[in-house]
Amino acid sequence: MTSPAVTAVSGDSSAAAANHPLTELEAECARRAADLTVPALLERNALEFGDLPAISVIGSEDAPLTWATVRTRSLALARGLYELGLRPGERMLIAMSSRPEHWLVDLGAVHLGAIPSTVYATLSTPQLQYAAEHSQAQVLILEGAEQLERWAPVLAGQTSIHSVVIVDADALPAGPLSADEARLRPRFHTLAEVERDGAARHIADPGVVDRLWRAVRPHQPVALLYTSGTTGTPKGVVLSHHNVLYQSVALEAQVDLPAHPVTVAYLPLAHIAERVLGIYAPIYRAGHVHICADTAAVVSALAAIHPLSFFGVPRVWEKLAAGLQTMIALADDERRGALAAAQAVALEVHNLTEAHAPVPEELARHFDDAQLSVLRPLLGTLGLDRMIWACSGAAPIPAAVLRTLAGLGIEVREVWGLSETTGTATINTLDVFRTGTVGRPHLGMRLRLADDGEILIRGPLVCLGYLRADGTIETITDADGWLATGDIGTLDDAGYLTITDRKKELIITSTGKNVAPAQIENLLRAHPLIGQAVAIGDRRPYVTALLVLDDEVAPAWAKAAGLDADAPDASGASGASARLAAHPAVLAELQGAVDAANSRLARAEQVKKFRVLPVGWTPESGELTPTLKLRRRIINEKYATEIDDLYS
Repeated sequence: MTSPAVTAVSGDSSAAAANHPLTELEAECARRAADLTVPALLERNALEFGDLPAISVIGSEDAPLTWATVRTRSLALARGLYELGLRPGERMLIAMSSRPEHWLVDLGAVHLGAIPSTVYATLSTPQLQYAAEHSQAQVLILEGAEQLERWAPVLAGQTSIHSVVIVDADALPAGPLSADEARLRPRFHTLAEVERDGAARHIADPGVVDRLWRAVRPHQPVALLYTSGTTGTPKGVVLSHHNVLYQSVALEAQVDLPAHPVTVAYLPLAHIAERVLGIYAPIYRAGHVHICADTAAVVSALAAIHPLSFFGVPRVWEKLAAGLQTMIALADDERRGALAAAQAVALEVHNLTEAHAPVPEELARHFDDAQLSVLRPLLGTLGLDRMIWACSGAAPIPAAVLRTLAGLGIEVREVWGLSETTGTATINTLDVFRTGTVGRPHLGMRLRLADDGEILIRGPLVCLGYLRADGTIETITDADGWLATGDIGTLDDAGYLTITDRKKELIITSTGKNVAPAQIENLLRAHPLIGQAVAIGDRRPYVTALLVLDDEVAPAWAKAAGLDADAPDASGASGASARLAAHPAVLAELQGAVDAANSRLARAEQVKKFRVLPVGWTPESGELTPTLKLRRRIINEKYATEIDDLYS
């Protein structure tokens, strides 16, 4: 499992460039991925790497599941699900946190040729109802009492779901049953019962499941992902085995990591990044997944595992950068001076590498010394000292944050993609990158821009299409295979792509100026105090912004500035964040951040006024999607009074 040398593929807005033939490395990737399926790779892993660890839970005393165990239990669950009536092509919904059973039951369905779909834990009852009706799922997997309570109104109605499997046996309805429960009870099973029955039947007759998984072909569906939906109705994205395993092959070709890599899985499995990096890539590489069940605990998970690679959404990297800066600010003068010198050396090496310029031997020696004596000990406290490949995606990340991290010896590369492109469609590699861009097209992918700047893309990572309610798959590309992504971007002369906005989220001011809010928000969030920012101004005379303080950085910043975050303010606001949001020193600091952003914006884009909100934004409170994207319509409705005040 060695990784070939990196070869960059340039993007170009012209159709001629978009049609250029495969490079030698792209042809090799296509050859490697041509016949792969998930069940076949699991068989290989069990035979060749059966004793190697496959899945662990961080903080658990349980021994890791080996690859042999993962396959044995997946086959048992496949047969158990088959006995419940799940058949090839049918859908199965999963409402479960990140735990080994999630991986196993998902893979069990895949062995049948069925299509598993994990739903986000934050979905409302109407959204769950939509997923059930649209997917026409036959089987529903629930974790426990919390999930059962959320799904009860859906199950009480008319759905296609005929079998409900619960992981936590204690959550099964017990005692006297209500009318609704009595109607549901015959459809309930525990996962342990399904697995136990399936194991016995598979041992007695392995041919049933073996025939089904061996019939699975690369271009058949492997998963269904419902987009989180910043606006409108979620789309059911159908991915194939070839989609997810080509992504795994192409990543291996671009990122040189040792065989059997260790990874941390912390995002929901409804997220395309975790699907690829937490399930399919580890299966392809026979890696070891460490499950971090609590997304909020990912920083401590990194400190425990010290992984060689890590995908972080921007908020994770922003928090890590802010935390490191706080540690430096609180250090004594001597250590702070040593860190400043090391940062200068690291950033100089970063800049030379980005410019494809040679690093002088003396500078390289200084950099090695700085890493050994200063940077790695600092990064070791956060578990980042062994990091080879670090990347960011799912939302824009400020270039200033990337450069701050680079100065600390953490080279984070930004990537871009959609659920519809199986995650990463463009990539910055370790050696070929341009900070502030999302890189060049991934191996095998071709990219061009429409007349209005919309990014069009095609290649082996484009999904099969959207699931229709009747079970068929709707093609989402044009006759030539191009997918209109809905993102707006620009290409520089070297083929690096910069995302400027979403096509449907452009602000058009009352004076007729087109403004890209993401660019403004990206610049604002570069300040560590700002956790979230949204630009306002559609059909308004000028641009304003709503700001939310970073709930971890703000108290530390206040302490360093000598502010008492616990003292009540004049309004009697409760909570440190609420009080700091109105503190004159904080407002002055944020005015400086707004001024700094405005200095890099055209006059029509500049933020004229801003408002700091006293509460944070989360998927649960509604302002963010489960993948932490802004829900602009919700924000505009929820804070209509505050927005109107900015224009009064």
